[in-house]
Amino acid sequence: MTLIILMAVGGTVIIFLLVMGVLSFVGASRDEAEKKVGHRLRQLALTEVEHQSFDLLLAQSSMSQVPWFNRLLLRLKFASNISKTIRQASVKGTAGTYLLLCALLGLAGLWGGMVATGKWWMGAGLAGVLGYLPLFWLERRKSSRMNAFHKQLPEVLDLMSRALKAGHTFGGAMRMVADEFDDPIGGEFGKTLDEINYGMDVDRALKNLLDRVDVADLKFFAVSVNIQRETGGNLAEIVESIARLVRERFVLFGKVRVLSAEGRLSAWILSALPFVTAGILYFVNPDYMSRMWTTELGLQMSYGAIFGMALGMLCMRRLVSIKV
Repeated sequence: MTLIILMAVGGTVIIFLLVMGVLSFVGASRDEAEKKVGHRLRQLALTEVEHQSFDLLLAQSSMSQVPWFNRLLLRLKFASNISKTIRQASVKGTAGTYLLLCALLGLAGLWGGMVATGKWWMGAGLAGVLGYLPLFWLERRKSSRMNAFHKQLPEVLDLMSRALKAGHTFGGAMRMVADEFDDPIGGEFGKTLDEINYGMDVDRALKNLLDRVDVADLKFFAVSVNIQRETGGNLAEIVESIARLVRERFVLFGKVRVLSAEGRLSAWILSALPFVTAGILYFVNPDYMSRMWTTELGLQMSYGAIFGMALGMLCMRRLVSIKV
């Protein structure tokens, strides 16, 4: 009875913390961010700030609203990687918010797994899966946004090439991109142009663009612009060549995707086949199939099968993931 009471109390506390964490995440404090910006602008207006100090002031970011937790996260490399992923995914929240959400979901999974099965290792496995969900969502959002940026890039480079040939400056060509194209590429180029207009060096502004956008083909553009500024040359022809190169890489990626389609389809079929077969058997003979989770031997066989299937899925994923 005491164990049941402790589990009930623990579940209540976990659910309460989870709900409060989600509400805190959804209601991200825009007012707090505006107060910080206003405070920094007042500091700039009242004091003389050198160029390096100005850059540092703009570059400051907080990973958590809790001071001691923020100091702890600043020392951890994976926390800075999460912050970078948040910027690239263009979502609300801080690294501290997502880490706390991971911890709360992990605790909920640990408690739920132990209550449902009575085995700590099942609770630990469920805690790992649930705890990784926020980071998995972040990676998916980042991947989706970067893919959209990559698809827009050839058209953007063509537009910039035509604008440069028509006599526009590099800043004017970037302004056309920021005005004509939707997010993500329009917004990112607009931020880069704003940094240049506010006095930042072009090299550093392009470096910041590469930090915000994880697209390999964009590096060709940034490096080419920096080299052209130092050595000279026809920037319009350089940008046009990069656009052609990006399109050729798209064609190559398409061929690789077609050639690996059979392997991906086989992986999906092999992954779904055990679940489909188990469902059919349960529909035909429930008593026969229910022994897999009503007897000790059946549970052990089920756990072993799940582990083997997870390992097989990882192996098949590595086999069909071809990097070019």
